[in-house]
Amino acid sequence: MKRRILSLCVALAMLLALAPAALAETVTGTGTAQGYGGMITVTITLEDGVITDVKAEGPDETPGIGGNIIDEWPQAFVNANGIVDTYSGATFAGTTRPGFIEAARAALEDAGVNPDDYMREVVVEEADDEAYEADVVIIGAGGAGMTAAISAADAGAHVIVLESQPAVGGNSVKSTGGMNAAKTADQDENEFGEEAGVEKTLKAAADSWADNETITALAATVQEQWDAYQANPEGYFDSVELFALDTLIGGKGLNDPDLVNTLVGNTADAIDWLRTQGIDLTDVASFGGASVKRIHRPLDENGKVVSVGAYTVPLLEQACEARENLLLLTDTTAKKILTDENGAAVGVEAEGKTGNTVVVSAGAVILATGGFGANLEMVVQYKPELEGFMTTNAAGIQGQGIAMAEELGAATVDMEQIQIHPTVQADTASLITEGLRGDGAILVNANGERFIDEVGTRDVVSAAEIAQPDSFSWLVVDQKMVDASSVIQGYIKKGFMFSGETYEELAEALAIPADTFAATMETWNGYVAEKNDPDFGRTSFAQPLDTAPFYAVKVTAGIHHTMGGLKIDTETHVINTDGAIIPGLFAAGEVTGGVHGGNRLGGNAVADFVVFGRIAGEQAAAYAAELAASLAPAA
Repeated sequence: MKRRILSLCVALAMLLALAPAALAETVTGTGTAQGYGGMITVTITLEDGVITDVKAEGPDETPGIGGNIIDEWPQAFVNANGIVDTYSGATFAGTTRPGFIEAARAALEDAGVNPDDYMREVVVEEADDEAYEADVVIIGAGGAGMTAAISAADAGAHVIVLESQPAVGGNSVKSTGGMNAAKTADQDENEFGEEAGVEKTLKAAADSWADNETITALAATVQEQWDAYQANPEGYFDSVELFALDTLIGGKGLNDPDLVNTLVGNTADAIDWLRTQGIDLTDVASFGGASVKRIHRPLDENGKVVSVGAYTVPLLEQACEARENLLLLTDTTAKKILTDENGAAVGVEAEGKTGNTVVVSAGAVILATGGFGANLEMVVQYKPELEGFMTTNAAGIQGQGIAMAEELGAATVDMEQIQIHPTVQADTASLITEGLRGDGAILVNANGERFIDEVGTRDVVSAAEIAQPDSFSWLVVDQKMVDASSVIQGYIKKGFMFSGETYEELAEALAIPADTFAATMETWNGYVAEKNDPDFGRTSFAQPLDTAPFYAVKVTAGIHHTMGGLKIDTETHVINTDGAIIPGLFAAGEVTGGVHGGNRLGGNAVADFVVFGRIAGEQAAAYAAELAASLAPAA
């Protein structure tokens, strides 16, 4: 559901007066420009200087995000008799919005008119203050917020969601990989490959974590499971204990074990729940830090892997809009959590698009505002060595939810634990999915050499990359991988990828030593054939990189995820600095801390927002219902 408080406030007579001198006949012009996912084409028809029709094509723009502009702006341009930017929020600050405007200007020029004469300003009408009542109010409409909203609404609660940006999605829509889940039916349908992955994890637990009782106990359980599987190998080997072990080792043992157990123990059911919302994550692959193939990814109608965020977020939004007891308000920025005389959360005070005050009174409040990865000042406050790094985060991820909860005495945990991602496109800060490495890609440095196990944890790979000449690397794939992935095809359309018909030709395009690079590639393909990497101990060998042409994208490390945040319990209650529950206040997703410890595994963020989003929605709805019952007059 979208709200528009926009008015062009321009009478037809004024529009005609603004138009250039009358033309003798109807004219049509077409313009093309680069959007986010690919080229955007705009065709504009004018009659006597007045725009009467606008058509736009941008098939590669993200549905529900940049795709909204493709769908909605043509009529807005007709209504305004000109180019009008109806989105003011940073969600659309990427290349879809300026690309559409550039294509429209080119179309007007092609029609023989001056585009400057058709630039229009949006006039926003002042709005009155607004007041709402709900059982549950949710701050933030990313993955956690919308999952919580659906769960609370399905539990019978009247739900209102407040989103500061003009569209939903937050960081979730930027997620490119998938969702980790253990013991799912989809894993049963995938061949189990790298036994060495389990052995490697068990060895790491014994060698590096012998003094950690939680990890040691998990490793002992996994060893028993693994021994039993090897004695009688049936089906696919994975377990929630192995998933927990991977998560704790990846998180450097800093994770809250209870939160980890809640996460991993609910992922299989979460995959099934997503399917009830029309979200199918059926392709299972390898990802960094996982002992086995565990990340679940969506496929398009052609069986090609697509980005999980761009696929999932529009479907979650549709599910929200389909529920009559759920209202989603965009362009509405929460400013304060309201409390009663006992300190219980009872609503939210927010600011609407025109500066008007929006107050939602509610029985329970859920914080799903995301972390603080786009607030570089806050990032540097907790981790000074990250000053100057680029960020992959959506602009709205500013840490507001953490600040609002701290005003109520909420405790935080692991705030200094900030993850950098090793494959961020070096020129645009676009996230390049970790799934490429899981599917067989390798990293080479400026000398044309591999330097790390590419599917190691993000902190390890990032540190190794930063240590390379000029702190960047080239992520290399082949045509076989391109054919199987709509995601890679999107990178090519965006101009991220260099290519060559041979290893030497690609090396020339990358300005790296051709002989060294070709030797690196041949050596790697030999390791894949032998399922053994004596150089760096990689245990994931999806396929050789031997199908021309070959491609590479320049990547570097960028700020990606903040593992720290509000302290919660396994029922998503927010905990205060005295260790007590703040009544009526719940939190889920990246706004919370403790789940991921010192390093989040790729694929665990989606698992986090689905699992804990569902719990938050259900718990908040139950709390609000109990509160309402206690306040109801006696019969």
